[in-house]
Amino acid sequence: MTRIPHNAFVFVGDGRKALFLRNEGDEKFLNLKPEAVFEDQNPATHLQGTDRPGHLAKGIHSGQRSAVESTDWHQLEEYRFTKQVAQAAERIVRNGNVKALIIVAPPRTLAELRTVLHPDVKHHVVAEIAKDLTKLPIWEIEKHLLERST
Repeated sequence: MTRIPHNAFVFVGDGRKALFLRNEGDEKFLNLKPEAVFEDQNPATHLQGTDRPGHLAKGIHSGQRSAVESTDWHQLEEYRFTKQVAQAAERIVRNGNVKALIIVAPPRTLAELRTVLHPDVKHHVVAEIAKDLTKLPIWEIEKHLLERST
């Protein structure tokens, strides 16, 4: 059960978009207002990388070679964006009067956030929800969060 107190911050994000919302309502009647929005332009990997994967020789005299897995530039950019958003969360927590922080993100983004969030920010996290709500309007995000709190 997730309770979202008055003035709590709700972070809704994935590797491309992040919303910081403040609850101006109370636990029963959410009224989420945007405080900050971050969006990243992250084209597909094939549009970002131009080189083919390399090859490694298995032995000096064997003549065998194996392919090296290509770099997933898209995933790297999502991770970079997640780090950038974690730094923004740190600024918001330090500058604002944030008593509680709820994080809503897909499982992979949530895991990445856990590794890059500053301990000051982690201290304020009261709930984590492994779900992607970034493409929804705010009223639907409120609806999903209220369903989890009942």
